[in-house]
Amino acid sequence: MSVTASMVKELRERTGAGMMECKKALVETAGDLDAAVEELRKSGQAQADKKSGRVAADGRIVVKHNGSKAVIAEINSETDFVAKDENFIAFTEAVAAAALASDTTDVAALATQLIVDGRSVEEARTELITKVGENISVRRISIVDNAGPTGSYTHGGRIGAVVTLEGGDVELAHDIAMHVAAINPVCIDESGVPAESLERERRIFSEQAQASGKPPEIIEKMVTGRVAKFLREITLVGQPFIKDSDLTVGKLLDAAGARVTSFVRYEVGEGIEKKGENFADEVMQQIADAKKDD
Repeated sequence: MSVTASMVKELRERTGAGMMECKKALVETAGDLDAAVEELRKSGQAQADKKSGRVAADGRIVVKHNGSKAVIAEINSETDFVAKDENFIAFTEAVAAAALASDTTDVAALATQLIVDGRSVEEARTELITKVGENISVRRISIVDNAGPTGSYTHGGRIGAVVTLEGGDVELAHDIAMHVAAINPVCIDESGVPAESLERERRIFSEQAQASGKPPEIIEKMVTGRVAKFLREITLVGQPFIKDSDLTVGKLLDAAGARVTSFVRYEVGEGIEKKGENFADEVMQQIADAKKDD
């Protein structure tokens, strides 16, 4: 059976694969569209397996709400170019919606969940890898469910934050989420500071103060003051509010009769070690990988 342009077009619309890949699949399956779709899916999985070892440190942070519940997810690509691709963005939105609907934060479990077009998350991921030619991974997901106000903020798809409050309102929660995204506090208040971190800082401050040669009682005051400054810098309630530096977040909350019960902050690629390669090297490597895949 001869393969026509209209058959290739239909297969491309169904799978999103490249024209030559569609034509090849149709030739191999004697023009059987359903079999060609299956062939491309197998091919996509093979390509996904090949690319799975490649570092995906770019990508997008997406946040979705449904009533009192909100999800924040990080989905990674290898480059910023793909992170801005409309197909990748649509995939990230679908992943977040699936996580919210299934109420799961387990990446492996989420892979089996269906997105709105009836494909599983894993099927959509492998097909996207075939389309964009990069490793794509769903890295992490958090879900919050709060009886009080919940607010979120994303900055350029690179940083996202979700904040839950007791008291206050959604606008206040949004403003504090903006602050969390911008300033990156370690925890809500002093009670959340790890004891080992506090002890380490106290020891360092003490050694610095002792080197000054001042009397012990002065050294103690110096250390106490530096520890207090350290706590103000890393705790959400101690930090100057991003929209009004004369006001701490703690005072802002007190004025509204509210308190932060939790916050989650994601930044694309944080904690992922990316190889230092220049752009020309990356392009040549992608060309080489494409030839291997062929």
